[in-house]
Amino acid sequence: MSFLTAAWRKLALANYAVDPEILREYLPYGTELDLWQGKCYVSLVGFMFLNTRVLGIKIPYHVNFEEVNLRFYVRHKHNGIWKRGVVFINETVPKNAIVWVANTLYGENYTCAKMSHKWRETSDHRSVTYRWEKTGDWQEFSVQAGKNIQPIPKNSEAEFICEHYWGYARVNETKTNEYEVTHPKWEQYAVQDYNIDVDFGHVYGSEFAFLNEQQPTSVILAEGAPTTIEGKRVIRK
Repeated sequence: MSFLTAAWRKLALANYAVDPEILREYLPYGTELDLWQGKCYVSLVGFMFLNTRVLGIKIPYHVNFEEVNLRFYVRHKHNGIWKRGVVFINETVPKNAIVWVANTLYGENYTCAKMSHKWRETSDHRSVTYRWEKTGDWQEFSVQAGKNIQPIPKNSEAEFICEHYWGYARVNETKTNEYEVTHPKWEQYAVQDYNIDVDFGHVYGSEFAFLNEQQPTSVILAEGAPTTIEGKRVIRK
């Protein structure tokens, strides 16, 4: 049985090309940075967990909730095969129980905060907005896109960003937690406009403050799909 099942929906992703050196200290043991056309990326991601179940059980008041995270991309070779995954600098949700489970069992970097979201549709576009609080200051990430859904092109930057199916969490210098994330291939909406009102240095640490002045190389709005998070495997030196 999967550890967690949910529908991940309306994923807004802002993707930044960054100097790989700023991520070296966050690399879990046994992984290396995963690049696309020689570029290293971090992504700001906002989305909804819907119909969430832990070990098949719905936990009251923890079924539908927002998440916003800052992540980057890695790969790990296992039995001669590369597994492509993500590492989270931080994941924010509005539920303390989710924070405790993820941090305790998986070694993740979850924090709890007040959060809200809005999904709106008109005759010709849709918009999504994710908001969260950091020590009294509200952060906001919103995307406006067309209503028609479309496949994500093969070998595109968007496919690279979206098609990672493993999670890696650093335990210490010689130990890493690995878990599989399963979902059908996502589709996307054509982004028309976006707004990122986020103090990256305040939220994610001074080493990421430069993102306040940097424009993302791309912004994606993916529809998402039913998703599972499987049990962890420990990678040791």
